[in-house]
Amino acid sequence: MKLSKQAARMRRKVRIRKKISGSPERPRLVVYRSNLHVYCQIVDDETGQTLVSSSSLALSKGGESLKPNKDTAVKVGRDVAAKAKEKDIASVVFDRNGYLYHGCIKALADGAREGGLQF
Repeated sequence: MKLSKQAARMRRKVRIRKKISGSPERPRLVVYRSNLHVYCQIVDDETGQTLVSSSSLALSKGGESLKPNKDTAVKVGRDVAAKAKEKDIASVVFDRNGYLYHGCIKALADGAREGGLQF
């Protein structure tokens, strides 16, 4: 029996989350991707709080018209890294949320690294 794409992603997500959790010293950078937008947030799992968030939706409300592509993902990564620097967050644990580390997910990670986050 073949799993649907969504079910396969959920299985990968559970497998990843068993190993990864964010702490106050090293919070978790979570990525979510829809057909139109890329979202990411930095989460402290011990308190359950979102410390920083950014998305292509939020950036497009700022006036820019963004397409759902890798260039947009890089901008979101840089934006979340800049916001994290303001809150003195230097290193994070990257949670790809069950998505393959390829395309927009990889571009977002590279953008966050360019912005100064370490993971």
